Formats: sequence, C-alpha cells, structure tokens
Amino acid sequence: MNTKKFTLFAVTVLILGLSACDRVSQIVQPTTSQMTEVSEDISIGVTLPMTGRLSTSFGIPISQGFGLALDEINAAQHDGVQLKLIIEDDGSTIEGAVEGFNKLIHQDGVSVILGPATSGQTEEVFPIAQENQVVAISPTSSARGLSALGDFAFRVSLATDVLIPSGIEATQAKLGYQQAATLYDETDPFSTDGDEAVREVLAAKGVEVVATETFQGGDTDFSEQLTRIQALVPDVIFVSSLPPEKPGILTQGHQLGISAPFIVRTLTGGDVQAAGAAAEGAMTFIGWGAAVDTPQNQAFVENYTATFGMEPSNYAARSYATFYILAEAIAKAQSTDSAAIRDALASIKDFDTILGKFSFDAHGEAVYAPKILVVKDGELVLFE
Repeated sequence: MNTKKFTLFAVTVLILGLSACDRVSQIVQPTTSQMTEVSEDISIGVTLPMTGRLSTSFGIPISQGFGLALDEINAAQHDGVQLKLIIEDDGSTIEGAVEGFNKLIHQDGVSVILGPATSGQTEEVFPIAQENQVVAISPTSSARGLSALGDFAFRVSLATDVLIPSGIEATQAKLGYQQAATLYDETDPFSTDGDEAVREVLAAKGVEVVATETFQGGDTDFSEQLTRIQALVPDVIFVSSLPPEKPGILTQGHQLGISAPFIVRTLTGGDVQAAGAAAEGAMTFIGWGAAVDTPQNQAFVENYTATFGMEPSNYAARSYATFYILAEAIAKAQSTDSAAIRDALASIKDFDTILGKFSFDAHGEAVYAPKILVVKDGELVLFE
C-alpha cells in the first residue's frame, strides 16, 4: 500500500453538531506547518448491492448516505485533496461481494473498503480483507462476532448481542409478555443469529417461546407460518429478516387478524410505508431513528430529504455516519496506509455522530446507545 503523508483536510472534523450548511463551512483547519503537497485523490472502495433483490432496501440508501457525506466532506476541503469512491456492485450475493473485494484489493489497490451490506457477505469477505491487510468497515451487518474475524475488520451497526438483550429488557418490562413466537429467514445469517439470540434472551427472562417458524429469503407467502402462530395466541411475535420480506409478513399478519404486536429487527420507514396500517404498533430494536431529536441528526434528516426527496432509512444513516467515522480516522492517521487507518479507527472514542457518541470496542464493534422505536400513526417514534 502507498503511504501518503498529508493533513487530510482535518477532514474530519467537520463538526456534526452544526447545521448542514455549517458542517460544510466550519472545520478545524490545519496550520501552515502541517500542510504537505498531495496531488492525488484518495480512493475508497465500496461493495454494494446495486442490483438484485437487496438493491432497493440496501443499495440505494447506503449509496445515497455515502454520497451525501462524500459531497459534504469534499466541499469543505481547501488543500485540493478529494475523496472518491470506487463502487463495485455485488449483485446482492455473497459471491458478488467476494469478487468485489478481490477486485478492489488486487486491481484497484485500495487501503479501505466500505461494505458489504449483509452479515452473510461480511462473514465471507472480512477474512479476505484481513489476509490482505486492508481495512473493511461494514455499515450495516450485525450478526454476532464478525468483527472478531480480524483486526482490520470494523462494523458501525450495533451487533445482535447489544440490540436484542437491551430491546427485550425494555419492551418486556413495559408490555409484560410471557409467551412469544418467533419467525425468521433460515437462509440468512443475520436472521438466524437474530432468532437464536431472541430465544436465548427470552429463555433467560422466563418467557416461553410457544412457536418458532421459518421461511426463506425471496418467499412472499407467510400465511401458513402465521396461521400456526396465531393458533397459539402468543403475547408477542419476533421477526428476524432482511428487508424485502418484512412488509409482507406484517401485511399478512394483519389480514389474518393477529392482534399480538410484532417486534421486527431493523424496521425502516420504507417498510412501514409499504405495510401501511398493518405496521401500526410494530416495534424495532435499532441503532438510529429519524425521531432522535438531536441537532446533528435533525440536520442530517433535513439535508438528506432535501437532496434525495425522501427521508433517510436506518441504512442511509449508518452509511453516512460510517463515512464521517472513516474520515476522522484518516485525519488522525495522517496517512492512507491501511495499518495506520486501522490503528486510528481502533482509537476512536466518543466521536460525535448522528448515531450519538460513537466508539469502537477492542474487537472493532460499534459502541453507542441503542434505540427502540414503535410505529404510531404511521410513523416510527421512540418507544417510551
């Protein structure tokens, strides 16, 4: 890897607590003695599902989140150095993510790759990044233990073993559920890990799991599974699934007359809109929400909505935050050397982001406050 000594824009320290306009204009400027000549742009690899079944739910919002952060950061630079993205479409497959990582590493020679989107992909490509000593940061994967695959591996999404216990603790205390059913995608590592964690935590709290049903990614008919669940009259139904199936599950549950509330991992505004009235009362354990009323988060929501004509999803928010976290690490490293960036990422503590105060733990996993949201009058609001 090439090492470039530079002041990377004190890129970073685009102050996230300011308004969107202020973020572009008010940064910590380097002193004259810090300035060095850097003529080349800095390339960052990206693998995304821009085609395939995950393109709408993951690919578009993640690319928009990256793009918005990239534009803000580049617009604020005064030393001529610009960040640029080399994007590889993984086609929503594990094989595509592996191919994308290998191309970005061996042909494009990048020091950092942002992605992939899913836990199944991440499980396969993090070892490739580790073997080649290239930094990999997944903004959205959250199955347990994946950052432990290597010290060049980092994740910005809160892991299952953070979100599930805290979410069940809060919702069970308020709702008092004693019997639960679970429904999950048996072909997807995020979903299987999530369901396993749900059942472990419920068992520890003395909540009986009366049914566990499965489906496969790409299915559209969940009526048989939901009918069997309905017959057992659980107090609550936990769903672990990738985005495409969530609206259909909620809609068909509503059509069957299921009255038990659904708790769905990473439910987004788009899912709620697609499910309509069927989403009312559904809850989610998540790391970000548009309802979080901090100045930097509301500025992001407003800027994203104005730019793309839609509110950001959780995936867009995490990708936006990921880019700022990476920029902070490059500024700290004063280098594009992958080992230097890795060390700088590992040292990030209490960094201000739209997710809140952000840190990495010793394994490269994200540390910040989890959130619980509930659908009320068609909107995801804070569960209280």
